Amino acid sequence: MRGRFITFEGIDGAGKSSHIEPLAARLRSAGLTVLVTREPGGTPLAERLREVLLHAPMDALTEVLLVFAARRDHVSQVIAPALARGDTVLCDRFTDATFAYQGAGRGFDLTQLEALENWVHAEVQPDCTLWFDLSAEQAAQRLTGARAPDRFEQQSPAFFERVREGYLARAESFPQRFVRIDAAADRESVGRQVAAALEGRI
Repeated sequence: MRGRFITFEGIDGAGKSSHIEPLAARLRSAGLTVLVTREPGGTPLAERLREVLLHAPMDALTEVLLVFAARRDHVSQVIAPALARGDTVLCDRFTDATFAYQGAGRGFDLTQLEALENWVHAEVQPDCTLWFDLSAEQAAQRLTGARAPDRFEQQSPAFFERVREGYLARAESFPQRFVRIDAAADRESVGRQVAAALEGRI
């Protein structure tokens, strides 16, 4: 029986990453086998590509191709085998992030992104996407002083507003799998939203 694929999405600073491990712990306590992974990353090759993506200057096309190269290795080596075993996969970002960051943020052609998506992983799509929605201004306040910003975190508020709009467009296109999480709420409230979103889905 195929496992469940749950993705966590949102702009930098939305707080999605801090809720993955607590959710994984709850699901494991319920008897599920859970794999926690991330994008870009998840395999030795994809992690090396992640470092390049986060820190080396490049144009939008190079960025997109590297993202999908990392994703292909991740899907084929980790995600697809885990789902085939019946595991529950929790992934910090997936292809919706590419449509939001490279598509809406960078202005990359969405039709080309759709073609790459179908080519790279048509057979693997999320069952549920938790979108941690937060304004660019609030996200920037949370990130201030948290760590040295990478190439994406250094982008302007206008860039992150475009990314947020990109996520909104994806949510409107896929309403059955997207669940909006009010990431401006306190941590406990966000945790309750996550639990409620997955009630009946896992």
